[in-house]
Amino acid sequence: MKEFYAMVSISTAIILILSAILSLVLTVNYAGKRVPSLILWSAGMYIFSISVALELLFSFGAYSQFMIGAYLLLVAVLVELLAGGSVLLLHKKWLNYSYLVYGILSTAFLVYALATSGIGDILTGGVVYGALPVMVDIGSAIVTAPAAVLLVLISVISYRKKKDSKLLSIIAGVVVVSIAGTLYIAAFPAFLYYAEFAGILLLWFGFVDLRAVLGKRCEARNKALN
Repeated sequence: MKEFYAMVSISTAIILILSAILSLVLTVNYAGKRVPSLILWSAGMYIFSISVALELLFSFGAYSQFMIGAYLLLVAVLVELLAGGSVLLLHKKWLNYSYLVYGILSTAFLVYALATSGIGDILTGGVVYGALPVMVDIGSAIVTAPAAVLLVLISVISYRKKKDSKLLSIIAGVVVVSIAGTLYIAAFPAFLYYAEFAGILLLWFGFVDLRAVLGKRCEARNKALN
């Protein structure tokens, strides 16, 4: 069991570094391309980074009611933002506005549930694992369940339209990270960390063109040698 908790701390630190870098990459991409989906995915990744930072603090024993409340809110809003970015890919104004209104109302309910419910200590050995108050469970499900369904449907529609492997990797990463954000509800702590790690790798493969980066480095090195 000690090995598992040590693995959690190490993997969480790695995920935090990768997600923070990817958040900056998405922000730079948005600045250059002005694609609406990127700004929501970028915001989602920043929130993902903050939630992972909280997980890292939890793994070292830091804990308070404010911290766990913030964490539960962030992992739900994370799913919402990632789903919102995916919704924008469909270019349907009525769907954009409908999801925006639903997102505001559902998030407001979750904030109310967190503010009025006593969460208690739901950490086991530094890992988020424990029963949540019924109101918080309901609020989290109201926020994340429709978002998860939308993500799966949009991933299928987007891939059928473009057959783009990098887009598929992005959508798959968004889905996996979103699923990771809901796993604490089902009390699967190990899968939470595995899903986060798999999701961040998929997003890296989708958003970061490693061949282009390596190619530019080789080109710059060749110029320097010549």
